[in-house]
Amino acid sequence: MSDTQKKSPQSSKSEPRTASRHAAGSLASRALLWLAGLGLAMVASVALLLALALAMAYPNLPDISGLTDYRPKLPMRVMSSDGVLLGEFGEERRSYLAIKDIPKVMQDAVLAIEDARFYQHGGVDYLGVIRAGLANVGESRSQGASTITMQVARNFYLSTEKTLTRKIYEILLALKIEHALSKEKILEIYMNQIFLGHRAHGFAAASEVYFGKPLKDITIAEAAMLAGLPKAPSAYNPINNPRRANIRQQYIIERMLENGFITAEQRDLAKAEVLHYRNVSDSLPHAEFVAEAARQLIFNQYGDDAYTRGLNVYLTLRADEQMVAYRALRRGIMDYERRQVYRGPEAYADLPADPKEVDVRVAEALADHPANDELLAAVVLQADARKVEAALQSGELLNITGEGLKPATSGLSDKGNPKTRIRRGAIIRVIKSTRAGKDEWTITQLPEVEGAFISLDPRNGQVRAMVGGFDYAKNKFNHVTQAWRQPGSSFKPFIYSAALEKGFTPATVVNDAPLFFDAGSTGSQPWEPKNYDGTFDGPITLRRALAKSKNMVSIRVLNAIGVHYAQQWITRFGFEPEKHPAYLTMALGAGSVTPMQMAQGFAVFANGGYRVAPQLIARLTDNKGRVLYEAPANALSDDRRVIEARNAFMMSSLLQEVTRSGTAAKAQAQLKRPDIYGKTGTTNDSMDAWFAGYQQELVAVVWIGYDQPRKLGDRETGGGLSLPVWIEYMNFALRGKPVAEPAVPEGVINLNGEWYYDEYSGKEGVRSLANDEAKLPAAGTDDEKKGILDLFRR
Repeated sequence: MSDTQKKSPQSSKSEPRTASRHAAGSLASRALLWLAGLGLAMVASVALLLALALAMAYPNLPDISGLTDYRPKLPMRVMSSDGVLLGEFGEERRSYLAIKDIPKVMQDAVLAIEDARFYQHGGVDYLGVIRAGLANVGESRSQGASTITMQVARNFYLSTEKTLTRKIYEILLALKIEHALSKEKILEIYMNQIFLGHRAHGFAAASEVYFGKPLKDITIAEAAMLAGLPKAPSAYNPINNPRRANIRQQYIIERMLENGFITAEQRDLAKAEVLHYRNVSDSLPHAEFVAEAARQLIFNQYGDDAYTRGLNVYLTLRADEQMVAYRALRRGIMDYERRQVYRGPEAYADLPADPKEVDVRVAEALADHPANDELLAAVVLQADARKVEAALQSGELLNITGEGLKPATSGLSDKGNPKTRIRRGAIIRVIKSTRAGKDEWTITQLPEVEGAFISLDPRNGQVRAMVGGFDYAKNKFNHVTQAWRQPGSSFKPFIYSAALEKGFTPATVVNDAPLFFDAGSTGSQPWEPKNYDGTFDGPITLRRALAKSKNMVSIRVLNAIGVHYAQQWITRFGFEPEKHPAYLTMALGAGSVTPMQMAQGFAVFANGGYRVAPQLIARLTDNKGRVLYEAPANALSDDRRVIEARNAFMMSSLLQEVTRSGTAAKAQAQLKRPDIYGKTGTTNDSMDAWFAGYQQELVAVVWIGYDQPRKLGDRETGGGLSLPVWIEYMNFALRGKPVAEPAVPEGVINLNGEWYYDEYSGKEGVRSLANDEAKLPAAGTDDEKKGILDLFRR
């Protein structure tokens, strides 16, 4: 036996072990192979079933024509003539931008946080799905499983429920969308459709809502803040949750760096930038009344489509003039309010004794008393006759002393009415003012009185500013167009205009003496009219009578020319005869007018005798800027003439005297220009206060009064209440405009410093009224002029 055939005892013992290992390995291999085969079979079966499911589901996917022919709901936007947004109407705030008009920094911010591989995948980011499955719950460096395309599919066609079925449909729709649309179009739809809080849909609208600026001006830091909103607009809203929003913004800036969209230096600058947010509760430039008037006009034409097709309504007014008019009217009303008796706190809140709990209770109490622009609500913490300590909604503490307490003196008196007492827990209104360069707080109250302001260009009727009341949120009634009020003495110019055609001149002398009408002559009850100041000046010229607003003279003039003649004459200015009954009270403005009618009427004097219709809408475009309507030129033409140029000229001369030396003398004195014309108006018992006036290029009318007519106060007049509002507006609107007085028309002559119609410049015409009972012949008769001379010539 050879050595090789000999085996050691040790070798012979190891053979069974080796064989055993081989057998075990073989069994394990076969088991693994079997498991692998089973796994592959299962995968194949699942894939087959999935393919079958997809094959069955794909034909049932919704039609995506809504995306291929995307027509988003675009609100109606009302704009000023200088392009400032005045109002939006529609369920969704949206300003649609093509992808080429969306700044790259905004696109990059969205891609960095939502879908960094957007341009690499085909609608489904399989790597992203795997990463999302492995990522921990919470913020991670993953993009998440839903691509932008999948989000578009979900937002347009699917519910928000988290089920496997919905996810499958989401994936299939994403693939279908990627096949039908380009990447750029998908991103464009996403960035215009996504909801971003505060009714803002799309990043262009969000930029306006949160930052008050167009998207083209966005910074990296602002873009990152907006890009954080799609995940949860309420949770990451920078106004509602600034801390949480800032954390997400900082993370997005880092993501932009990681994806190469910005440099490290840009990252550092963006992280350090302090963002300034627009208070979304703020109104647009306080043009709610005028925006609503425009909305009504467009709705009458387009119906409900007006709110979804992206109409842009451009008005005739400028935003800056509108704001000045708004502020001027509010200031005038608040000045009046300071002279009224304090009516007491708006409500009372029970404050806890624990100082730590007071802040929360104050916030709760003031939730039902929102700010009324500059009029803020505050809860009183301590109060006595010398000092009131109060807290605002913001938590700011106010110490009100001295002059700031005067409007509420009665509420701080120990002997005052307990129901109007200012004490701990009282909810009051405060307003901040500046005295000697220092901010001071004053106790005030929400006014009950209302007002209206309207201005327009008399050359074409274009509205320049419209404020329909003190506060649109409190009272949506537009007093400019809807309030029928007595015009008082501001109506006298239209009676005087009629008298000029009957032979009266500015030099005609009329007796300013008492009048009495018994029940037989009035048909109802005795009437003894008075002048406002209770005095009588005796014989006085028409020029001085109008300047001093003498009621007795106006009544005598109307009595002379005939009430029916005057009633027909005023229709030339746009007034309705049935609103001005043919009685002598018409001379004192006892009829009914709207502020808009008064502006239209005074415009006839301002433009030389033409009646022009008010014009509010200048242009209407669709969302692509195509012009759908453009207002025709509202030029002055012969067919619009309603009074002779010389009548308008003579009335301007008379109304200029009112603003120079009469009841509105403050107008020329404060504006420091002579080309100012107008008339004050105060109705019986001071229930309405007016001023209506103009410069050749601008007419403005101010009215102040209570909705339910009641006395404004014995000493309240149109010159004291409404004229200051008019002056404040005109001071702004006429800045830089040269003085321009009307040219002398044909048919008038100046003698001894006074103007006359040519035919009444000598001994003709009405030189004086001697007989209160005299009446002129009916207008239009052949002997009209002869009757004038017989009755009134001396």
